[in-house]
Amino acid sequence: MNAIALLILVLGILYLGQYQNSIIEAKLETFKAEMEMISTALAESTIEEETVPSGSILLPPSTALVLDKQKAQVVSRRLGEATGRHLKVFDTDGNLIADSHKLMAANGTIEIARLNPPQKKTLFTVEVLKVMAKYIIGLIPKRRTLPPYPEPMGEAAEFYPDTQDALNGQLSVSAWMSKNNRIFLSTAAPITRNGDIKAIVLMTRTAEDIEEAVIGVWFDIMRVFGITLMITIFLSIYLAGLIARPLRKLMLAAENVRAGKSRDIEIPDLSYRHDEIGELSIVLREMTEALWDRMDGIEKFAADVAHELKNPLTSLKSAIETLGIVKKQSDREKLLDIIEHDIRRMDRLITEISHASRLDSELSREAFEEVDLTRVLNRLIDIYRDPMERHNKPVSKSQLVTAPNNITIKLDIPEHESLHLLGLELRLGQVFQNLVANALSFSEAGSTVSIHAAIRLNSIVITVEDHGPGIPESKLNSIFERFYSERPEHEDYGSHSGLGLSICKQIIEAHRGRIFAENRKDAKGNILGARFTVILNKL
Repeated sequence: MNAIALLILVLGILYLGQYQNSIIEAKLETFKAEMEMISTALAESTIEEETVPSGSILLPPSTALVLDKQKAQVVSRRLGEATGRHLKVFDTDGNLIADSHKLMAANGTIEIARLNPPQKKTLFTVEVLKVMAKYIIGLIPKRRTLPPYPEPMGEAAEFYPDTQDALNGQLSVSAWMSKNNRIFLSTAAPITRNGDIKAIVLMTRTAEDIEEAVIGVWFDIMRVFGITLMITIFLSIYLAGLIARPLRKLMLAAENVRAGKSRDIEIPDLSYRHDEIGELSIVLREMTEALWDRMDGIEKFAADVAHELKNPLTSLKSAIETLGIVKKQSDREKLLDIIEHDIRRMDRLITEISHASRLDSELSREAFEEVDLTRVLNRLIDIYRDPMERHNKPVSKSQLVTAPNNITIKLDIPEHESLHLLGLELRLGQVFQNLVANALSFSEAGSTVSIHAAIRLNSIVITVEDHGPGIPESKLNSIFERFYSERPEHEDYGSHSGLGLSICKQIIEAHRGRIFAENRKDAKGNILGARFTVILNKL
């Protein structure tokens, strides 16, 4: 926007140069046509036939075409009065015959007044602007440079430009720059009859009309430039307010959020603008909400950690206090077992809490790479295969492996589908290992845990199914919360921290995927087991 006004001015200056050149050429063509008519008029009215004696009695007298000097003076004066041009007529020897200005001055005061018209009074500011316009016009590039008009040293034709061409029978027209830096036009033409040159006529004029036309165009350009400049200034002020004011609001709100003055402070919602500032406000609002969610998560995590550590600490404190009271050796051994169990539980909790707290930062730092889920799932199956068979068993799309308690792990992968995505191979392997381990812990001996992979549209869907007791319908979402534990009755209390599924959800969401749980049911609605589904974006 700010460049438009300057561009108009530059284009206008370049146009002025071409305009002045073209208007000078046009005036010269007009001046040339005018000279042709004047030379013709002078030839018709001043050249007459005259009887010339032969100089011998025996030869009759002859006729010749001669220029009537008196008529030439009268006609040149009248043509000068009619056209306002300065006409000079020379004979073929270059001697001055008639000067329209001198003849008009000698004819009376009226002609003198016409030769010297009174100057029009103009305002001083207009004169200043015209001087400035002439100065700028003088700086125009590609402008025709006019030679200075030679001052005549006498009244003979040889002292005037264009007359030599006229004496040679050619019409000549030229543009000059006068001594007072004004454009000046001159033209000379022969006065002929039947191809004989009897005289030449020189016509000159000042070209104020050319300068006025160029200055007029310059004023028009400056008028457009001024209007455009004003519009640009107003638009700049408007745009500055339109951009700077909302940016300042966003800056102040972000500063208040940074300073932590109050959680009630919100980033202004400028999404209605549908421009970059509106997008910036949306991103800042989402970033602020993510920060608050992260802070809430940290606070809740800290509270959950304190709660989970408090339970074994309370049990440990009670066992130690009781240990000093009881006398029976068997009771003391039971208390020592409880103390050992609580210490192992605390050690396991602290270790897994440490891993969970580092997981978020590690996920944000590590760069995603192309991952082949087929290889990840086959490596998972290898964990439960006999070590002697791991390297001898070829990788296939469908495999059966027997896990502890005679539980069969069935892997089913589509034959001709590519399970490639961008992610972290070790973290995705950790997710499926946790899901399979969780399914094994709930499965009955001799049952089957199924791992199935499929492609749906642009997504990879992996399901892990078991034949266990299922999940309480009210707990399908709660099982992904930190420290939530719903374990089989045969397992010892405290053998799991309740962080496994929470970590799985955190890893999958970092890969922009989804994980959810549901119960497998038969046609009558009876629960057949649990199913965990992971959906990831295909590469």
